[in-house]
Amino acid sequence: MNLYHYISKSILLGSALAISSVSFGGNEDRAGSAGASELLINPWARSSAWADAGVSSVTGLEAMFVNVAGLSYADKTEIMFTNTNWLSKLADISVNNFGLAQRIGETSVLGISFMSMNFGEIPITTTELPEGGIGTFNPRYSNINLAYSKQFSSSISGGLNVKLVNQAISNIKASGVAFDAGVRYITGENDNIKFAISLKNVGAPMSFSGDGLSLDILNTSTGNTIAMVQRVSDFELPSLLSIGASYDFLFNENNTLTIAGAFTSNSFTKDQFRAGANYTLSSSKAIFTMSTGYVFEKAIFDKELRTSALTGLTAGISVDFPVGKSKSPIGIDYAYRASVFGGVHTIGARINIK
Repeated sequence: MNLYHYISKSILLGSALAISSVSFGGNEDRAGSAGASELLINPWARSSAWADAGVSSVTGLEAMFVNVAGLSYADKTEIMFTNTNWLSKLADISVNNFGLAQRIGETSVLGISFMSMNFGEIPITTTELPEGGIGTFNPRYSNINLAYSKQFSSSISGGLNVKLVNQAISNIKASGVAFDAGVRYITGENDNIKFAISLKNVGAPMSFSGDGLSLDILNTSTGNTIAMVQRVSDFELPSLLSIGASYDFLFNENNTLTIAGAFTSNSFTKDQFRAGANYTLSSSKAIFTMSTGYVFEKAIFDKELRTSALTGLTAGISVDFPVGKSKSPIGIDYAYRASVFGGVHTIGARINIK
């Protein structure tokens, strides 16, 4: 059996297992019991602009978040930076993300990205001083992604992403490792039909440790101080499974409309249905991309029962300017995600070297 047929059968088997596991996902009773929820935040602009619906069609560096199999379609070198103003009316939270993708062969690509969340300065409070006034602290969330993706044939690609997860304040921290895996299948007369499966955030439970969990207790009978360390529970990672499909309407060589849909089965929250549209208009001087999408989940329209701060609607626009003899694009991206707390704004810049 050659590699092509082996991969094809593996994808069919994986699809069957994934579909059968959908019925066990979306456990609402477990909502809030997982940690490291920053793993669910898409820091990239273009893919989030159409609601992460492009599980089967996203390519290049942004595929490291949505479906790592698409990383194998990156240009020779791709560099990106984004900044996200998260829930703008709720708090001053920013998400900074940097990534680099490098082709290492005709069919293989390596990717690395670094995401950090900045929550600003938060006053320190204690039981004795609940009003603060004794200084501030700055929580730090950071994720490092190391990914490898390969095209096994003209129609099949796959990839693996390793995440190093870290959460910390001045005296407490938690660290862990998570894994993503994805496959992508392309078919159609003009390679305009795509299917994909992406499994994300699979890893061992994490737990917090540090001096912040210790307490000094006065023994009134002896007058001595006893150091006590509080026990903390482990928390699981927010693993999920996404299955997606897309269709490209190729009007001509300069106009393309992509319609995509995906189903996401979450281990600790409600299941989600995603739909998105991406329109690209190309010319010799610039490439314009407009995107929109929607994420639907149970009770998202009900203010009393809604469990997500995001209300589903997404939109964005990107502009690329081809430069040099190779026409390598330099681009600017913007995305908006609607929220009950003022929305999420993401702006980014990219350089693709062909």
